[in-house]
Amino acid sequence: MQYRQLGSSDLKVSDISLGSWLTYGVGVDTSAAKACIDAAFDAGINFIDTANVYGRGAAETFLGDALLGRKRDSYILGTKLMGPMSDEDRGLSAAQVYKQIDASLARLKTDYVDLYQCHRYDPETPLEETMAALTDIVKQGKVRYLGFSEWSPKNIQDALDMTGVEKFVSSQPQYSMVWRRPEEKVIPLCAANGISQIVWSPLGQGILSGKYIPGTDFPEGTRATSDDMNNFMERWLDDDLLTAVQALKPLAEEAGASLAQFALAWVLREPNVASAIIGASRPEQVFENAAASDLKIDAALFAKADEILKPVQQS
Repeated sequence: MQYRQLGSSDLKVSDISLGSWLTYGVGVDTSAAKACIDAAFDAGINFIDTANVYGRGAAETFLGDALLGRKRDSYILGTKLMGPMSDEDRGLSAAQVYKQIDASLARLKTDYVDLYQCHRYDPETPLEETMAALTDIVKQGKVRYLGFSEWSPKNIQDALDMTGVEKFVSSQPQYSMVWRRPEEKVIPLCAANGISQIVWSPLGQGILSGKYIPGTDFPEGTRATSDDMNNFMERWLDDDLLTAVQALKPLAEEAGASLAQFALAWVLREPNVASAIIGASRPEQVFENAAASDLKIDAALFAKADEILKPVQQS
């Protein structure tokens, strides 16, 4: 496992990190989820990503139990706020920042999180209010560093222009071989200002594993067949897209990698990416994906992959 600096922070995060969206505390049973956590540590993964809204606290609660007993400085823990935790509790107001960090820390059974991320931008709260509150909880020692997810270039620049507040060190966008929107503006802006990318859905909701064959029933036990975990997958299950993905398999074989490893290595080719977040329901998935960190793949193979996918890239 290789490690990269997270923006302007002093954190070094593993190339591959373990996420918990739709999985832990929700779609994967506890014993399997704990086995994945153990596998992650065995594979050298040191960054665990979650959010308060995942399962309305269920993912954080699971992680609080699963990580109990491990040395707190042996892993980097990130969570988020913004999404609805109740009919009244949502957004990035100062009141919510103070309330949600305390609730997250309680569920996670820890005194601090290494990275606290704004899950989305909150247009209903002045940015000055949000940043002042976030700066306050950093000073209180409850949070080490700050990040955001899916902010527009304008949102990011507005935060960069503020003085007297803690600076963001991470951005968490969707980014993969089939979703390249961040390349145009977000990545260059962040790279110029000490902000790294922590990528979510680097396997395009799992389709870049190659396990979904167009025109056939989806394999049992996969995300596409799970009522708990197939949210947001419909757009990715297009036959033209799945056919193009199948055409990538010979390139991955030439690289000596599985298709999932090839896709993860493609994401990691970008210097501004600090880590790619994987989801896993089985330990063997963790080990396979983690191995992508050490791959050295000819850029010409990536160029061929880009040409194959160009007609079907999502945006």
